[in-house]
Amino acid sequence: MSKDPAGHGPHLTHLDASGKAAMVDVGDKAESERIAEAEGVVLMQPETLALIEGGETKKGDVIGVARIAGIMAAKRTHELIPLCHALMLSKIAVEITPEPALPGLRVTATAKLTGRTGVEMEALTAVSVACLTIYDMAKAVDRTMEITGIRLLAKSGGRSGDFRREAGEK
Repeated sequence: MSKDPAGHGPHLTHLDASGKAAMVDVGDKAESERIAEAEGVVLMQPETLALIEGGETKKGDVIGVARIAGIMAAKRTHELIPLCHALMLSKIAVEITPEPALPGLRVTATAKLTGRTGVEMEALTAVSVACLTIYDMAKAVDRTMEITGIRLLAKSGGRSGDFRREAGEK
């Protein structure tokens, strides 16, 4: 959050002085390298995880398709989230890791660019859509799956500075 236009307490940046939704003007901001990392988890039955890892689902390579879906979603974030700027990403990476102890799949996304606004929403969108794709591709065998823990892990660059979630921090 930043200060309100009069310099007082915190306010939401996507609201103008009269409280109406508005796109933030980033024209006066300096370009800088900006990176954001987000994560989410899809919890599932152990048998479902085994099917996905073995490539035995009827819909094919769940992890590969979900990775591509996450990348595609990050590139279209501005079409999905009102008031987001269209960004020229220099990188979007989506990793999906099986974790038998959960059991489930951990999805992480890293978004990067050199620009005037951050890439947190692109990383979070990539994770969200990758998790939804996993659910869609495996729902025929496990309707008890749960998408959880979608959150920003870290961001760097820009006026607001760096942020890193501490291990175990909610």
